[in-house]
Amino acid sequence: MSLPDPEKSEAGRLFGRVAVCGLVASLALVSACTVRPLYSSAPLTTGSQVGAAAELASISIKPVGTRYGQQVRNNLIFAFGQGSGEPASPAYTLDLGVSELVEQAAIVQVQTEEDEPTAGTVTLTANYVLRDATGAVVAVGKRSIPSSFDRPRQEFAAYRAQIDAENRAARELADLLRLAIAQDLAKHGKKA
Repeated sequence: MSLPDPEKSEAGRLFGRVAVCGLVASLALVSACTVRPLYSSAPLTTGSQVGAAAELASISIKPVGTRYGQQVRNNLIFAFGQGSGEPASPAYTLDLGVSELVEQAAIVQVQTEEDEPTAGTVTLTANYVLRDATGAVVAVGKRSIPSSFDRPRQEFAAYRAQIDAENRAARELADLLRLAIAQDLAKHGKKA
């Protein structure tokens, strides 16, 4: 049996104090967090009398010039209005710009000696500006999503595979934009 070492007991007390301070700091951080269900019926902005779904349904989206951009726009209109179309009197206007990048993902030719790509990737990137009814900018953002596809040897099949990949990317990008815009409206509502 030995006597307690004074240096070790001081280190033990110091460790205990650090642990308690760390616990208090983590509780303070957690208490500052606000978690809210994304699909709740609570308004996104403070002072609003309508729920989140109605507020998203009040967004009008300006036309886009490309086929894949129109796909993103159509999917967004459907997601915002839950199938009811564009609003008659919009509270917000969304300027949407969509660009496309098509790349070769792999060149793997097993049975031929041609260097034709066998896979590709379509990446759709959307830049958006959300404005309220007065024309003031509420949010600005950029989101992008890739979609892979196989390139068969037939020309039409390869073209159709790329179109299908664009459509897939447009659906996923619209979902991503819907979430981003809902978050932007919630952030904007806290400032107001």
